[in-house]
Amino acid sequence: MKTQLKGDRVLAGKEAVAELYKTGYFGRPKGDGLELSLVEAAFLLSRGKLEIELEGKLLDFRAFFEQASLRQPNFELKYIVYKDLKERGYYVQPSAADFRVYPRGSHPGKSAATIFVHVQSERQLLPVTLLQESVASAENVHKQFILAVVDEESDLTFYEVKTAAPEGKMPEPYPAVKTDATFLEDRVIAWDSQASETLYTRGFYGKMLDSERLQLSLVESLYLFSGGVITVRDRKGEVFSFDKFTEKASEIESSFLRKYSAYKHLRDSGHVVKTGFKFGTNFRVYRKVESIEKIPHSEYLVNVIPADFEFRLPVMSGAIRLANSVRKTMLFAVEKGEEVKYLDISRIKM
Repeated sequence: MKTQLKGDRVLAGKEAVAELYKTGYFGRPKGDGLELSLVEAAFLLSRGKLEIELEGKLLDFRAFFEQASLRQPNFELKYIVYKDLKERGYYVQPSAADFRVYPRGSHPGKSAATIFVHVQSERQLLPVTLLQESVASAENVHKQFILAVVDEESDLTFYEVKTAAPEGKMPEPYPAVKTDATFLEDRVIAWDSQASETLYTRGFYGKMLDSERLQLSLVESLYLFSGGVITVRDRKGEVFSFDKFTEKASEIESSFLRKYSAYKHLRDSGHVVKTGFKFGTNFRVYRKVESIEKIPHSEYLVNVIPADFEFRLPVMSGAIRLANSVRKTMLFAVEKGEEVKYLDISRIKM
């Protein structure tokens, strides 16, 4: 079957509608013929289903592939993903999100596509804004969003990306105590033994310095301070204001306020939040803790990122693999003004 390469499309005649579209759902009818995307045409060319001409010259696979790569950004990546999905038995059609994929056993006309696929090279930076917009577009029409990452050896890794709204089950964010505390070098210590024990055993804040005194992290301290639980003083006894505390904490850690926003949101929504340092993340998060003696496995690992963040995919992959290996969900908390939005990213088998 002879076809013509025109711009970023391959045009076929009337017979292609019956032979390619109605049997394999390739391309889309246009006028009396069929219009194929470049990846569809390359796939069919590799299987001897069509011939492609450019200005009267017949193109072999190499010549067409080179032409297609000049005419469409990331063509070779998209072809790798398209070919993989087709060989797995999916019906795949190009779309604004790179591809829409139909469930196995179904096809266009029988049911709607259920998956949107976005293709990305492991070398490319991925702006979180692009990811959020793509996921929102998919979820608005009740589709699953899949990120297909092509590594330097052309192997594929698929990630499911979805929004999350984590809800915890802790009954109270603050135990009913009030106590003094001192801001030292880069942490805060509460001195009263009874208040320290209550905050530690009932609120699951901090770590005991000894049997009477409690060490608190900076985000824990500001959260308790903002709730009127602790009064924070400097080492000369002067009481901190909220602004003075945040200024000093931000000098110690430049991302402090961003971390605090996520910490506050998670605590307010009923979670216990502890440092995730041992996992290479900002926080590890528990939906519910019954007692300090029987702390369960945390459900989430959370990294807090700014709204203009760009993912480096090898780093993202490492974080997700670690979370999966310890049976936790990897959440990325995205700062958005005074709000925090969460992306749940996990590996998936197609």
